[in-house]
Amino acid sequence: MKENAWDRHYPRPQLRRDSFYPLNQGWTLNGRPIRLPWPPQAPLSGWRGEVGEVLRYETAFTLPEGFAPQGRRVLLHFGAVDQVAQVWVNGAPVVRHEGGYLPFSADVTDVLVPGANRLEVKAVDTLSHDYPYGKQHKRPHGMWYTPVSGIWQGVWLEAVPARGAVASLRLTADLTGVSVEADTGGADYSLAIALDGGQVLTAAGKSGTPLRLEVPQPRLWTPEDPYLYTMTIATATDQVESYFALRTVTTREAGGHTWLCLNGTPIFLHGVLDQGYFQDGLFLPRDPEEYDRDILRMKALGFNTLRKHVKVEPEAFYCACDRLGMLVVQDMVNSGEYRYVRDTVIPTFVSKKRGDLGVGGGERRKLFFERHCLDTVAHLQNHPCIVGWTIFNEGWGQYDSDRIYRLLKAADPTRFFMTTSGWFAQRESDVESEHVYFNSRVLEGTRPGKFLFLSECGGFSRRVEGHVAPERKNYGYGERCRSERELTARIREMYGGMVLPSIPRGLCGCVYTQLSDVEGETNGLYTYDRAVRKVDQEALLDIAGQVRDALARAAENG
Repeated sequence: MKENAWDRHYPRPQLRRDSFYPLNQGWTLNGRPIRLPWPPQAPLSGWRGEVGEVLRYETAFTLPEGFAPQGRRVLLHFGAVDQVAQVWVNGAPVVRHEGGYLPFSADVTDVLVPGANRLEVKAVDTLSHDYPYGKQHKRPHGMWYTPVSGIWQGVWLEAVPARGAVASLRLTADLTGVSVEADTGGADYSLAIALDGGQVLTAAGKSGTPLRLEVPQPRLWTPEDPYLYTMTIATATDQVESYFALRTVTTREAGGHTWLCLNGTPIFLHGVLDQGYFQDGLFLPRDPEEYDRDILRMKALGFNTLRKHVKVEPEAFYCACDRLGMLVVQDMVNSGEYRYVRDTVIPTFVSKKRGDLGVGGGERRKLFFERHCLDTVAHLQNHPCIVGWTIFNEGWGQYDSDRIYRLLKAADPTRFFMTTSGWFAQRESDVESEHVYFNSRVLEGTRPGKFLFLSECGGFSRRVEGHVAPERKNYGYGERCRSERELTARIREMYGGMVLPSIPRGLCGCVYTQLSDVEGETNGLYTYDRAVRKVDQEALLDIAGQVRDALARAAENG
């Protein structure tokens, strides 16, 4: 089987160690060959057959010569397995994990044998709504997409020292420096930061104790200048590479409105909804460089923000946003029941007010959702591209939203939290969120201390023949556009009639639906295969310029 691009990609860019051995080759699923890291439903996996609820994977591996010398432990890593995974090495159970979107690992040193080692994974995926499941649906239609099952990210090994290994980093930066908290198993460590200009800043730290460093002549991270500081952390037995950026996300009151600020300067989140689906790989693109290409496609249209919609990506995505200067509003992956009339039709056309219902599932579902949210924050919090988090989207699985806001805000006070995106707002949130489809209206911020964010809008459909799923019914919002010119005109009309006049009234961001078509949903700026840009680039850049000018005038008047 040919090597794929994911085998050459280090999966943990903010804790990079020289030791890395991919295990994406030679797998079978239920006795048939499968190509990892793609899920069996994806064409790139090469797997054929009906995907059931129980998936049994097998492969064998032999450690490279010298991979784990005396005194080293071997860790087995999984990027993500949906929904419940059990793992055995040489018949010995090594780890069980629940939830399909976050990484997990196991120390397998004591069960390894010389020569070939047998690795088995049993994944059970019933698409249970007790677990976060995002846009997956057993009967894909409309805004619901093909589900993924089992292993859908990379599997890999690394060797770490038995003592003094750098297990984790927590990085908290501002405009003048960074706080580093490293878990090194009790070992002291040295820190070296490469400064802009070639100098090196050094310091010594203790495991678990925050170490604050002031950075001379700080160079701030922005979408226009996404500067990253690289650093090395070393103990007596281990060394890892990482990076950070200097930037802050705050708000300020002016002119009777709350304004979102990046590095103390008002910023407009000029964004698109990013579902993270790909035609040939579903949850995972053909190669990690496709994340770069998607980001650059959107920047070329003038956008500075992606709202990552109810999905957690591999770290390659966030690293690309860090490097290329793309802001990210990261959604939590919703669980529980969604009902179209109750959660979409009524708030869209009748009333957007409703209390927390706590619908769908019991205490187990709720406890897992909260744990998953906290784990998502812990997993991604070092990425400077992420400026905010979404907890609940359009009432989906919503319950105890004020309490959960407080829980997560305590875990990450450095970013904003949009507690309820679209409607059913309660009291506590950093954001006053609106979703507006099917019409345009001027918006105004009315909730003191919360900035106004149009977190979904647009969604105009344009079907490009030869680049759609022929078996799927066309889905989008409003009357279908028949050409690039018509779609561009609809977008220009929406910005002119709603977004631009709302900026002087406190609007700080807008998320257009969406980056690309997904299966039968044809409301993307690009087709599902990314082969056709469906809008006029110069017109979109002109809109972006008008947005920047409107914000500058509003901020100056405020």
